[in-house]
Amino acid sequence: MINGMFDSGAMPTLERMIQFTGRRHQYIAHNIANISTPYFKPIDLDPKAFQHQLAGAIERRRHTGNPQRGDLELRSTRQVRVRGKSLEFLPAETNDGILFHDRNNRSLEHIMQDLVENTTAHRMSIELLKSEFDLLETAIRERL
Repeated sequence: MINGMFDSGAMPTLERMIQFTGRRHQYIAHNIANISTPYFKPIDLDPKAFQHQLAGAIERRRHTGNPQRGDLELRSTRQVRVRGKSLEFLPAETNDGILFHDRNNRSLEHIMQDLVENTTAHRMSIELLKSEFDLLETAIRERL
């Protein structure tokens, strides 16, 4: 019964999104820390590819007997390896910056834009998950 409370509705989707944005934040911070390192190549995860992967998992869950319950079955891709409940992320080099004379491929503007977008997605996912837990808490208190 308790498992059914945590693998229903939007909770599995929000959990995966928080895992993704948390790991991506580490890569973005790594890129910022090495912005002036010679020969440094920024790495990142593709949020559009992950969103597509997540949408596919949601669609597969919809076609089961109970579309509101059950874990999301993500499939491994080039950037995400699925290992049970955990995800292993495999970032790729980004080539959207300017190649400077020190062979560093950097674009502070792109990195900062990625940081803002990722932080916003992470905070939104956490707030939505918090509201799901608040609903559960309200339901539990009404029974006692």
